[in-house]
Amino acid sequence: MTLKNTSKNKKLVLSLILDAIGMIPFIDIVWAPFSGYLMTKMYKGSKGKLAGIFTFIEEIIPGTDFIPSFTIMWFYTYVFSSEKPSDETVIDVS
Repeated sequence: MTLKNTSKNKKLVLSLILDAIGMIPFIDIVWAPFSGYLMTKMYKGSKGKLAGIFTFIEEIIPGTDFIPSFTIMWFYTYVFSSEKPSDETVIDVS
């Protein structure tokens, strides 16, 4: 039996919370750079940097706050990507 680390589940919950914060009106000027920074810290490498840029642009443009960029990145990383995330720990229990 293999147990996977729950960090990906915690990241999903955090992504949902951060997307909800991003939907609050009139905080875009402060939230946009902060959300871009958070995205690069949550997802390492060039994919994280590109997602950070996308998140910044999505948050700074009025009317696009409904796009759940953190959750989309989570699905891309853990569901649709063929690569294994580097922060995932697998524990083998016999």
